[in-house]
Parts: sequence; C-alpha cells; structure tokens
Amino acid sequence: MAKGSQLSQMKAALNQAGLSRPQQNGKKRKRAAPEERDKEKKAAKLKEIQQKLNPFDVKVTKLKHDVGGRKIVGTVGRPAQSKQAGIEQRKRTLLKEFEEKGRAGGIVDRRFGENDPTMTPEERMLERFTREHQRVSKGAAFNLEDEDDLTHYGQSLSKLDDFDNVGLGLDDDEDEDGGQIDRHTVQESHFGGFDDGEGEDDEDEPARKRSKAEVMAEVIAKSKVHKMERQAQQEEDENLRHELDQELDSIRSLLYAPEPSAATTGAGDSGKTGIPVPGAAVVEKDQEYDQYVRELVFEKRAQPKDRTKTEEEIALDEKEALEKAEQRRIRRMNGEPDESDEEGPKGKKGRRSRGGDDLEDDFYEEDDESGLGAGLTEDRAAHSVEEASEVGDEEDDESGDEEEGDSDVEDDESAAASDDSDDIEGEEGDSESLVQTAKKRVEATPAKGKGKELPFTFPCPANHDEFLEIVEGVDVKDVPTVVQRIRTLHHPSLAEENKFKLQELTGVLIDHILYITTPPQPRFSLLSSLVPHLLALTKSYPIQSAQHFVAKLNLMHKNLKRGLSRGATEPDAKTWPGLPELSLLRVIAQIWPTSDKNHHVVSPARLLIGAYLGLCRIRSLQDLSSGLFLCTLFLQYESLSKRFVPETINLLANSVLHLAPHSLKDQTLIPGHFPCLDFRSEHCAILTIDARTARKATLNKPDLAGLLSGATDGEQAKVDLLGLTLELIGRFADMYKSLDGFIELYEPISGLLGEIKTQGLPESLVARLSSLRDTLGRYLKFSRQARRPLVLQAHKPIPIPTYVPKFEQSSSNYLRNRDPDHERNEAAKLRRQYKQEKKGAIRELRKDARFLAGEQQRKDKDKDKAYGDRMKRVFGSIESERAEEKAMEREKMKDKRRAGRK
Repeated sequence: MAKGSQLSQMKAALNQAGLSRPQQNGKKRKRAAPEERDKEKKAAKLKEIQQKLNPFDVKVTKLKHDVGGRKIVGTVGRPAQSKQAGIEQRKRTLLKEFEEKGRAGGIVDRRFGENDPTMTPEERMLERFTREHQRVSKGAAFNLEDEDDLTHYGQSLSKLDDFDNVGLGLDDDEDEDGGQIDRHTVQESHFGGFDDGEGEDDEDEPARKRSKAEVMAEVIAKSKVHKMERQAQQEEDENLRHELDQELDSIRSLLYAPEPSAATTGAGDSGKTGIPVPGAAVVEKDQEYDQYVRELVFEKRAQPKDRTKTEEEIALDEKEALEKAEQRRIRRMNGEPDESDEEGPKGKKGRRSRGGDDLEDDFYEEDDESGLGAGLTEDRAAHSVEEASEVGDEEDDESGDEEEGDSDVEDDESAAASDDSDDIEGEEGDSESLVQTAKKRVEATPAKGKGKELPFTFPCPANHDEFLEIVEGVDVKDVPTVVQRIRTLHHPSLAEENKFKLQELTGVLIDHILYITTPPQPRFSLLSSLVPHLLALTKSYPIQSAQHFVAKLNLMHKNLKRGLSRGATEPDAKTWPGLPELSLLRVIAQIWPTSDKNHHVVSPARLLIGAYLGLCRIRSLQDLSSGLFLCTLFLQYESLSKRFVPETINLLANSVLHLAPHSLKDQTLIPGHFPCLDFRSEHCAILTIDARTARKATLNKPDLAGLLSGATDGEQAKVDLLGLTLELIGRFADMYKSLDGFIELYEPISGLLGEIKTQGLPESLVARLSSLRDTLGRYLKFSRQARRPLVLQAHKPIPIPTYVPKFEQSSSNYLRNRDPDHERNEAAKLRRQYKQEKKGAIRELRKDARFLAGEQQRKDKDKDKAYGDRMKRVFGSIESERAEEKAMEREKMKDKRRAGRK
C-alpha cells in the first residue's frame, strides 16, 4: 500500500482497483448501465479497500513459529464486526425478552359457562347459540325477522310467501314487443332447462339441489314462526304486567294504611266529577304511580326492636336485676306485698323484658322460688365451669396426679407458717390470720337442709375476714354464687373504684383457698368451684394477681428457711409443705402458663418446689407424701417444656429405698451416685414395707389428704405410696427418654429396681414393678442404639504413593497435554474445558448486562428528552401568554396616559 496520508492511500487503492472516475473530456459520453454483477463486484472491492484502510478493524494474532503451508483458524479476527453481530443478535433475542418482561400471556377462555361446573354441556351450547344469534341480529343491517318494516311498491314483504308471482315477470305485450323470452322458455330450454320431467318421479335419483328461492322461502317461513312465537311471548308478558298493575292498589294497601280523611275526600271528589276523560285518567294514574315510587324512596326502613347490648350495658342490667331481686326478697321477708302482686295476675311488670338475643328459653319463674331470679344465668354458668374443673381435677388424679393431695399439701405449709409465726416478722400476718380463721370455721358449720334464703346483693370484701362474714351461714355449694354476684354487682364499667375492689377480691379468694384447704376438714369441691372465678379475675388484672401469688410464695419461702434453721431432721421443724401450700401450687399450674422460660409467678414457684425437694429431709410418711405430690406437680409443670429436674429423680430413688424391701445393706452398695442422706436412719427405718403383713394389701391410689393430715397410716398406705413412686418413675422416664444423658440417669434407677425383693408384696404391685423394669430396659436399649461415640474431625485421606513420573504443569504446553497418566490427562482436559466455558459464559453475561444497561439508559434518555420537550412547550406557551399579557398591560398604560393628557 502506498505511503502518505490516508486520503492519498485511498486514492491509490481506488486507482489500483480501477474504481476511480475517469477524467471527462469535453465531450459527454453516454455510459451503459452497469449490470447487477458488476455492482456486486464493485461493492466487494470497496469493502475490501475500506477494511484495509482501517487497521483497527482487524486483529491479528502473532505466531511464534510460522510454518509454511499450515493454516491456523482464528489468527485473524474482526472485533468490530463480531461486536456488531452480537449486538444485532441481542436485539433480536435478549431485547425482546427484556421488553416483554412482566407481560402476562396466555389465552383467556371467555366462552359462556365454560368455568361454571353447575351447567350441563347442553345448557352451555344452547345459551351460546342464543347469544350468537342475538349478536348477529343486532349487527345486521337488514334483519329478516323485522320484515314488517320492509316494503315493495307500498306492499309489505311479510305478506309475500314466495318469490313467485311477485310482479317480476313480463306481460304478453311486453314479451312480444320487447322480444323478451318468457320464463317457461328459459326454464325448459336454456340454463334451467334440459329436463323432460321424467326424473321428477324417479325415486332412485339423488335429491336435487334446492334453488336459492326455495332456500330463502324456507328461511322466511322459519323467521315467521319465530316472530309469531316472540309476539305470543310479548303478549303473555304484557298480560302479566297488566295484572301486576291491576294489583298495585292491593300491594300498596299493605305498605300504607289510608287515612280516613283522605278516603272521604276521594269519595267526594269522585262524586263531583262528570264524564271521565280517558287521557286525563291515564296521566293521573301515571302521576300517582310516580308519587308512590318517590314515597318508597324516602320510606323509613324497619329497625330492630332491641339491639344487641354492649358489655357495659349487660353488666348494668345484671346489677339492676340483682338489686330488684334483693328488694323483692326483702319485701317478702318483711311480709310486704310484692309489686307483681299489687299489679294483679295480669300485670306484666314482673316479667323480664325480652331483648334482641332472647330465645324465649327462660322457663324459670321469678315468683315461685326465692333463690332464682335475675343474674341466675351467670350463677349457673359459674357452677357448670366449676363442675368442669372438678371433672378435670378428677382426671388428673386418675392419671397419677392426686388432686386431693394437691390441695392437701398446701394446707400443711400454711399451718407450718402459722405455727412459726413467733419467729416471723409482722409482714407474715397472713399465716396468723389463717389460724384465727380456722378456729372460726370450725364454729361456722355449713347449713343443712333448707337454710335461709340467699341474698342477691353483697358488698365487695376488702379482706378475708369480711368475706368470711359474708359467707357465714351460707351453704358451701352457694359460695361460688356469692362470688359471682359480687363480681356482677361490682363490674368495672359500673364505677371507677370497682376495678380496685375486684383486684382486692383476687387476694381474698387466694386467702380463702388456703383457708378452705386447711385440715381437718378440707373442702376440695369448693376449691374447684372457686378456681374459675380466680382465673377470670387473673385474666382481667394479671399484674395485681401476680403480686398476690408472689407474696404467698415469699411467705412460704420464709417458713421454709425458718424450719430449716431449726434443723431439717428435727421432728417439730415444719419444712415440707402442707395441704394449703400444695393447693396453692396446684392452682398456680391451672392459672398461669408453666411452659414459659421466665415467668413472674411460675419461676418462683418452680424454685420453691425445687428447694423443698432438695433441702428437706424425709422423716415420716407425711413428709414422703408431700414430696411425692411435689414430684407430681413438677411432672405437670414440665409436661410441655420437658425441663430436666434432678431433684425429682433423687426423691423418687430415695422413696424406693425407704419403702421397698431390698437387699442393700450399705450405702456404698447403692447403684449410682444420687444423694441418700437418710438411708438406714432411725426415723426412716419404720417406712419400709413389712412383707409379712403387706400381702393382704391391694394397690390403690394413696389418700394424700389423709396422709398429709396424719390420719392415714399402715402397710396399705406404704404400698400405695410405693405404687405411686413406681408410676412417677415410669412417667418421668417417658418424658426424659430423649435426653442425651438418659443412660447415666436411669441405669442406677434400673439397678435399684432390680434389687427389690418381691416376696410378700401384693401381686398388683409386683406386676407394676415388672412392667416398669421392662419399660426402662427398652428405653435404655433404644438410647444405647441411638448413642454414637465421639469421633475425631474428618481429614482428607492420605493418598497411596505413586511411581508415575509427575511432570511440571507450567513447564510447557506439550508436556502438559502429554501426561502419561490417561485419567489425569482427561481430568486436566475437562478442567481446561470447564474453565474456558466458564470464562465464556461470564463474558457473555457481562455483555448481556452491558447491553441491557445501555438499552435502559437509552429509554431513560428518551423519556427525559420527551419530558424536557414537553416542559419546554409548556414554558414556551406560558412565556408567550405572559408576553401577550404584558403587551396588553402596556397598551392599557398607554391608553391611560393618553386619557390623562386629554
């Protein structure tokens, strides 16, 4: 290529290719049009020259060793062309996907009834056919069904049955004069002819094709049939509408009651009128109808007789009903006549007003029984809840949680607190009041037979003594009714101070629960009846209720510390909880959630139970009964969370050591390492079952209330406690079988159970012991199978040494590709291919992302440009308007100046 500037190089290349324009002499010569082939050659040469003149459009890869005659693919590349080809391909594929992104495609089936499963296929097809014909008839310019409107020479087309004799033929004169061929000749001889009439009666011949006139005649006939049917339907509808119009007066009479004055006026007017005018009557009738319609628009709709009342209104009604019932009771008690008696037998004031939710199922009469009246519904509901809670408590007892023992155990602790009141500070006066109220309770026995009538109104007690005064002489089964009526009369919505009164009532109920579960006559049925009321108050005022419970728990903890300070093994030191305390702990499990990780009431209760089990020492059957019931409480507390409590397992193991006869003589022979401080002690020697007298005993549920109060003793009680211990061991094993340390926990227990001597024990107890041994053996077997020993951290295995020479991978491509190890060579080849494909994919993805970013930027620029142009037009129009406005203002100023000069 010639040297010099790029222009000179281009001229030289054009001259060399013979594409330069020849110099024109003075004479113009006509040039022949080049052929198409010459154009293609010229374009190819120009393209080649253009590529040669642009050195940046060609990329050449240098070869280190050029071998003559060898052709290597890919040494010369054209990046500009490949880039443009990639862009064009992305415009065809990627750009379309980008533009159609987020577009919902698909076919929507809009056919009638296609998605309606209730329609049969025949109904769908019939409805579609009807709608299609309706749509066609609406869009038709000339509908054959409306042929009444079509005429021909003043004659309706509906009266023409056929195209024959319509007047389209010619007369004889016109036929002769005009030279026209008649219709018969055309039919016989011309395009419609060549028919000799023989084929008309030939049945073997196929049916001939009907003419257009015959088809149209059939269509017109069908159209007339449809028209007649439609007209008949319209006439039927008109008759029905006319009947409805005639019955309008009777319908209107149901909506409005005509006034007498209007009736008389109407009669007088009708008498004065003369001959009726039909048009005026129709107009008057229409106006009257319109007036009725307007009146119906403004008609006052029906309203409910009595709406549903709010909670505050219901509480107020209940309070007023109780107060009225109390007034009637006082009047009857004083011998005064009742209001219902003064009104007579037909008086309706004594009846309860029916509300919007009244189902007319109140078949109780207020005047027949004095104990029934307003507010009784809530009392019955309270009793039903109490009965349900009693049933639930009995079920808990059957499952191994002795409900009576629950309430029994709480009482002992409050009794211990009352006995040790000399060493407690003045803030523990609750324990002292329990002792005082207990004495009063012995004197105030429940009424037997038919006692005095129960009042309907009660004051809200501020402390337990006031509550005892309220329920003094009241039957035990009526105490929940009294509590319900107190809550009803002092509902928080009735007065502002009622909220604080009900908060104090929560503490009063807690004190009364401790009071009624104190020996020697604990009332567990009344306890179950009061729990629903305490639960409702706790839900309404949780913070204040929690404070009352925590105060009792603190008092129990102080009593425990005082008892331990006297000596854990001293007989007169009351460390284990009694019936009232155990009842309170049982009530806490019923009211508060025991599965929470941290709770303001349950957490202190759980710590207190653990302190009882871990610090107190067993001295008698009473202590052992209290400890077993605490284990039952822990089983209920942790039924959901399944927290591990080692104190329960230790107590159960010690209970087996104390009660069951075994062959262990020394503490060192006991399997495991659980603490057994009282093993073979003097005060625990009497707890072991005597095999000689225990054979006659039967395995029953232990009477925990009698055991805690000291009224039950003997071999039967020991057998029952051992049976309860075995049952608790099995239930705790079922709860803790998923623990990692189950083997270490229950292997000693299993060994301890194997040391029990079964000779002389009741058969039912031996059967339970055998079942428990099998269960524990099965659990231990499964735990050993599921346990896996600890292993070291997994390391890469050490490869076997190979003697194949290993070549350096970076020395040369020849050696890298000629590895003697075929598998390693193939693996390296796959790695190289994978690496190349990965690089290519990453490169293509980057190009795609760059292309999409450019397209998005271009769209944004176009949008900004359109917005700018629009704003320029707006501003231009505003400026032009402002300019015109200023010009007008200047003209006005000029006019003012001229007017001033004049």
